[in-house]
This record gives sequence, structure tokens and C-alpha cells, in this order.
Amino acid sequence: MKIRTLTVGLLAASLALTACGKEGSPSDSEGGNGDGNAAALTYEVAQDVTIEDSPTFDRMKKAGHVVIGVKEDQPNLGYKDPTTGEYNGFDIEIARLVSAKLGFDPKTIEYKAVPSAGREQAIVNGDVDYYVGTYTINDKRKQQISFAGPYFVAGQGLLVAKDNNDINSKDDLKGKKVCSVSGSTPIQNVRDEGLHEPGGEIVELQNYSQCVNELLNGKVDVVTTDDAILLGYAAQQPDELKVVGESFTEEPYGIGLPKEDDALRDKVNDILEEAMEDGTWQEIYDATLGKSGNKADMPEVDRY
Repeated sequence: MKIRTLTVGLLAASLALTACGKEGSPSDSEGGNGDGNAAALTYEVAQDVTIEDSPTFDRMKKAGHVVIGVKEDQPNLGYKDPTTGEYNGFDIEIARLVSAKLGFDPKTIEYKAVPSAGREQAIVNGDVDYYVGTYTINDKRKQQISFAGPYFVAGQGLLVAKDNNDINSKDDLKGKKVCSVSGSTPIQNVRDEGLHEPGGEIVELQNYSQCVNELLNGKVDVVTTDDAILLGYAAQQPDELKVVGESFTEEPYGIGLPKEDDALRDKVNDILEEAMEDGTWQEIYDATLGKSGNKADMPEVDRY
């Protein structure tokens, strides 16, 4: 299931993605209004959905819409257009699909941008009903929340300045300033494996766009996170940035849910499996991340 290294030049064409949604306001149930296949994505809203013993679903029914935690600074995955305020990308489309299959029109979605470090607390507090945003499934997080999925598998990569020839793999991080996001799996991998030692430094910021700015300003040597995210940034500024080396982990993306809500987790897993079987997953991928030219295998849902 490991995701192959994407080609930055091809990925640049994918940045004109479309989808939905201003934060806290209705979104376009037709899947966006921009160029490309994402504009044609539609999801039939299921009728008369019931999920017994799901307090989260009951809360959504009472509110009449879903509140979804997302990322807003990850091109091709979860990105908020600074001009229109609309959200777009692969994760956003998965979030919309789940909303529709739960019986809630995607145009009623309320998006909440939550940084990596705040995801578990947002779910535990009930600030969001579920979270879709490059959220790696791991045992530590399972102690606080639950996951449906995975719906995608990425791998950890490295982003450097275009003229940097010193860093070509994780073995070259010793003595370097390595930037990633607080609470993220990639920064924990660097720390646990001591990849920056001896003499290096870990820089933790709130979001990846801040790390990229630090890289562009020469204040850090490398940004590390999932390769799909990094290639989006590299495609935005191909004369300044590049992704190097091979991915060196597997990062299964799941949908974050309240820990004890097994009924909702089962339902969302059903939705994901159906999407993989009937071709919907592939349509979403082709309209978003797949525009890069990269081929990705559908993961197998883990019903733990």
C-alpha cells in the first residue's frame, strides 16, 4: 500500500482543484465550481438514515448538519482558497461523501480548521463530529479517539530548497534543522529515531505552511511530513522547493471519531468500503490527487 513518489512537475497541474465549502457556511453540494473533474463530483444524499446507539449521530441529527474538522493549508488534500474561502482536495471530498451517506446534504457542512496538535481534543470535546485531514492512524491516538478507515496511505518525505544538494534522504538529517507540525506523526518519527542527531534541531510549528515559510526564509533546512502534502507545496513554488529521496514510512489516513462511538465507526467504515467497491473512491482520487499522474492503491479498511 505504500504510496510511490509523486512527480512534482505533473502535480502542478492538480492545484486548480475544486470542491466545497466556506468555513462555518454552506458548501456547494455539486462538488465545486472550478476546472477539472472535481466539479462533476456529486453524492446522493441518503434518506432515512438511522444509527442506533450513536450519540454523535444523534447530535448531528439534532443540529441538522455535520461539523467536520479539516486542514486548510494542504494543497490537493485539505486546502482553503484564500480568495474564495472555499475548501478543496481529496480529504474534503471524502468528508463530503461521508456526510451525504449519513443523510446530510454536503452543502450544509460546517468546516472547522483544526491544526494537528488540537485534533484529539476537538473530537473529545465534541467541537467536531468527525475529522478528515491527513490523520495518521496509530495506537497512541486510539487511546483517546477512534478511527474509521484507512481511506488512503501516504509516506513520510522531505522538502528542501531547490538549491540544496546536501539532503537527499533521511540519513542526511544529522545536524540539520528539521521542521514539522506539533502533534504530527512525522515529527515524532524524527524524534524517536534521532534522525537529526547529533547537533541538529527539531522546530515544531502549528501548521505546515509556517514550516514552508521558514524553509523559504532559510531558517530551517528541511520540512518533513507526508509526501503527498510536501509535493503540493513544491508544485506551488517549483523554482524554490523540491522533494527529495524516497518515502520512508507508511501513513494510513483515517477519519477521526469519538472513541466510544462504535456504531458510527462501523457505519463510516461501511461507507468507505462501499466507495472503494463501487468506484466512487477512484473517482474522487482521479479528480484530486490523481491529477498528479500518480497511481495509488485503495487501502483495506481495518475494522479493529
